[in-house]
Amino acid sequence: MSRFPLQFQTVPYPLWRRRMPGWLRRASLPLLERWTAASADLHPPQTPEATTAYLLRWRLIDPTEQDSALRALADTRGIEAAAPFNEPPLADPGTIRLPSQWEPIETVLLSWPAFYPALWPLHTAMTAAIAPVAPVTILVPSALWGASVRWFLQRSGTVDLDRVRFMALPTDDIWVRDYGPVIGRDAQGQRVCLKFIYAPLPSYPQDHDDTMALRWAAQVGIPTRRLDLHLEGGNIWSDGQGTVIVSEHAFHANPGLTVERLRVTLGADKLIVTPRLEREETGHVDLLVKLADARTVLLSRATGWLNGDNLRRARRVFETQTNAAGELYRIFDLPTPPLYLNWLCYPVWRSYTNALTVNGRVLVPVYGLREDAEALAVYRAAMPDYMVIPMDCSASVNDGGAVHCLTKEIPRA
Repeated sequence: MSRFPLQFQTVPYPLWRRRMPGWLRRASLPLLERWTAASADLHPPQTPEATTAYLLRWRLIDPTEQDSALRALADTRGIEAAAPFNEPPLADPGTIRLPSQWEPIETVLLSWPAFYPALWPLHTAMTAAIAPVAPVTILVPSALWGASVRWFLQRSGTVDLDRVRFMALPTDDIWVRDYGPVIGRDAQGQRVCLKFIYAPLPSYPQDHDDTMALRWAAQVGIPTRRLDLHLEGGNIWSDGQGTVIVSEHAFHANPGLTVERLRVTLGADKLIVTPRLEREETGHVDLLVKLADARTVLLSRATGWLNGDNLRRARRVFETQTNAAGELYRIFDLPTPPLYLNWLCYPVWRSYTNALTVNGRVLVPVYGLREDAEALAVYRAAMPDYMVIPMDCSASVNDGGAVHCLTKEIPRA
């Protein structure tokens, strides 16, 4: 990927879903439908033939594979249909402990980018990297899409499909980290799904995403606890031993919220608050911090004129604070690639902290930059007992996220 500060990269984000004046929608939709997957999103294919035509249009398959695709897409057996939504049972009141990401993981959720053709290769690579150590649950809009994704993964030759579960559970977007189930454990060690309010973009449909955690919990039979807080999963790091880390964005999103109230809500003995990045839409902590273990953090290095001060402030937080056990942090600095503007208006931050730890592996985003090699070397030094696997996120980062944003781990029962 170029280092040029002005770029014109594909934007996976479905701009056609944003609320806009009628005249602007009428003027823009023909162009959007020509150059994006808007037409399939607004009018989803309903037959194997129409879905195969979609795969051909976006070069997800070769024309010589058309007959094979048609046969595969006609078979939707094995695609689990989410049951009609019923409110899952409520969890008993009491303290909840948030597990760490390095505890045993039962499955990892991915919301398949059906209408983001540029991201199918990345999601295939993530599925292939995760499946050997944890089953993968892939959420799809319908059984027909599930059959198409299953065949796409099969033809890749890199994925053990016996380790993949397909669930027809529609979502609005791909960032399952943020709206997906945040799983805690009660005093008896039983799993509880924490349901926060998900509504970060008022101009964008979010009803499916806001209820996704409840629908998933009802499907798998995990009790829930609704919380009257706007909080996304990308803004929560827990060490599983009493320390929870968030960015200041949690308080911007919840006027009047206090540190003490959030600490108690998240079941933490200690809550550490970091700065948030400027000119970055999510405000999430996983763009500047990665917890490797209870006393080891990886931090984005303070470079650049826009957020250098914020990143220096974040480093001072971990230089001066301890975790809940009173231990000083070991700090590893990761490179921070330069900001660029996409299409003259979207600032794009490339972060190496946006990584996933799962059952002895760590999936690290890379961007085709010279900084990639240094970032991977830092991970190997900070997490020597883990297999470090690079994931090419040069396409997804144009939408603001990478590996951590696109995955949601579910701790083992």
